[in-house]
Amino acid sequence: MVQPQEPHFFQPLLPGFQTYLTIPIVFFSKHIQGKTNGNTWTLTSDAMDQTWQVIQEERRLTRGWKEFAEAHDLRIGDIVIFKLKGSMVFHVTPFGPSCCEIQYTYPNSMEEAHDHQNNTGTGTRFSYSWDYCFKAEVTDSNVREDKLDLPVGATGCNALNKECNKAKLVNIEGKAWNVSMRFNESGGFYYIKGWRKFCAENKCHIGDSFVFNVVGDGNTWPLMCVCAPSKECLKSAGDIASSSRVN
Repeated sequence: MVQPQEPHFFQPLLPGFQTYLTIPIVFFSKHIQGKTNGNTWTLTSDAMDQTWQVIQEERRLTRGWKEFAEAHDLRIGDIVIFKLKGSMVFHVTPFGPSCCEIQYTYPNSMEEAHDHQNNTGTGTRFSYSWDYCFKAEVTDSNVREDKLDLPVGATGCNALNKECNKAKLVNIEGKAWNVSMRFNESGGFYYIKGWRKFCAENKCHIGDSFVFNVVGDGNTWPLMCVCAPSKECLKSAGDIASSSRVN
C-alpha cells in the first residue's frame, strides 16, 4: 500500500474515548518512543484557530485530550486522523462514521454534515458499533475475481446486515472507496465486490495482509478502515482480530 508522505495514524473513537486515546504501537515505536524529549503534544485542527496541549503518558493521550474532544464535539464512532507536522506537533482531522470529514460552523455551533439523517428528524446521531476486526490477505484469486470474502464470524457484527448492499473502505490517509457488499446465503458469509480497484489504487501486492476494522449502525453503509500491511500492525491487532486467510 502506498504510504503517506507525512506520518499518519488513525483511531476510531470507542466508548470511554473521552478519558484517553491510545497511540497505535507501530506509530509510537517508529515516531515517538526514544525520539522525543518531552511528553506534551500540540494539537491543531482546521476547525478552530487555536492549539491544544495534551499530555502523553506511555502510549496514551490523557490530560488535555478531553478538552480537545469536547471542543470538536467528537462522538463514539467518529475517526480521528493524526498527521505529524513537526516535533510533537500534530494536525488532527475528524471524520464521521460515514467517512465524511466533519464540517464545523462558527463560532460555537459544530454539527456534522451527515450523509444519513435520523428518521425522527431530531438530528440525533445513530448509535454506532465498532466491534469487529478481521485480517485479510491479497491473493491472486480474490484480485482476479474482484471479490473479498469476509470471515463467517462477521455475520455476528452489529455493523452489518443482509439488506445493506454497499460499504466504504478507507485507507490510513482517509481516502474512501465505495464497494458493493453481498451475503452468500449458501456459504453463510458476507463478501465485497470492488476489491480489485482498491488494491490497484493502493499499490497492493499479492501476499500483502491487512487488518479491517468495521464500524456502522446496521442500517447505513458500514465503514471498513484498512490498516497498512505491516507485521507490527497485524501483531498488535491479533488479540481482537479473527484470523482468516481470505481467498
